[in-house]
Amino acid sequence: MPILNRAAEMQEEIAAWRRHLHSIPELNFGTHKTSDFVTGKLKEFGCDEVVTGLGRTGVVGLIRGRHGDGRTVGLRADMDALPITEKTGKPYASSVPGVMHACGHDGHTAMLLGAAKYLAETRNFSGAVAVIFQPAEEGGGGGHEMVKDGMMERFAIERVFGMHNMPGLPIGQFATRPGAIMAATAEFTITVTGKGGHAAMPHRTIDSIVIGSQLVMALQTIASRGIDPVESVVVSVTKFHGGDAYNVIPERVQIAGTVRSLKDAVAATARARMEAICAGIAAASQASIHLEYEPNYPVTVNHSEETTFACDVAATVAGEPNVNRAVPPVMGGEDFSYMLEARPGAFIFVGNGDTANLHHPGYDFNDEAIPHGVSYWVRLAETALAA
Repeated sequence: MPILNRAAEMQEEIAAWRRHLHSIPELNFGTHKTSDFVTGKLKEFGCDEVVTGLGRTGVVGLIRGRHGDGRTVGLRADMDALPITEKTGKPYASSVPGVMHACGHDGHTAMLLGAAKYLAETRNFSGAVAVIFQPAEEGGGGGHEMVKDGMMERFAIERVFGMHNMPGLPIGQFATRPGAIMAATAEFTITVTGKGGHAAMPHRTIDSIVIGSQLVMALQTIASRGIDPVESVVVSVTKFHGGDAYNVIPERVQIAGTVRSLKDAVAATARARMEAICAGIAAASQASIHLEYEPNYPVTVNHSEETTFACDVAATVAGEPNVNRAVPPVMGGEDFSYMLEARPGAFIFVGNGDTANLHHPGYDFNDEAIPHGVSYWVRLAETALAA
């Protein structure tokens, strides 16, 4: 069964919503304008309940089917943007300096709104659909906050599903896998305190720049020599700050970055190796090295039965050849992981075509993906809640 005719008919309307949201990006939990827009649309569609303020600025709309049998399925979209200066040159580009929708959350929100409109019009299912609009996916843990606020219990959600666009995957294709599909994340900051001094007299200093450079190189051995090669781990240094003058060796350097893994045991090993490296280099160099290590999102783990179900639904929209049921895991993080810890469900990728990559200043969500995403959501809800 191909994409829904109604979804194709609504594409321009949904694209207009998406482009409006794209022009007013908001960070973290500050999605006030976006949440208000979503709330207004859900009320306009005639949702039976529209609840705001979940997870601070999250919104949930409840749509009851023709027969209430107690089952509820949750469909989730994220709403927040990123602190990136947009360089798309589009007429609907960000109106907020230094903030843009560089991950497609504007498209995710618009597609779920389109599905909500269709489901509220037709109600061709039993039970209820909870459409979940979540803030603060990009590091704030909005998914965790909504779960902590009792969302699953309040709406009696039994299963929950998420979707994210994937640049490089052709329009009209879907991809997912059972088990770990996205990585656990952690952030680290290492502060090196040495002894500053004149750059012409390095023997009278404890050179924090050289020590910091040793740390950066040593951290690369965690993945290459500290973890089984068949396991997945990423240790990336993304910040190195120190010094203000050409002729001064600074006293202090700060290094920061991220660790990604697909297993708790691998994450624990990476942390232990990082602690040992910091201690060893500190002892050898006579510097003080302080490590701050903050675990963030857990591994996003798809449930086997729900993943098979999601793939089967995607196949009714796109055709079986256009559904990859064993896509390699992605080492990015995703706080839908918290919802999958609370309820069975699955996370799936939808093709965004040949576009700039996620988190790039030239990225833009591809509106051609809209009918495919809307059709998937509708088919999933109607199939999960078939009478």
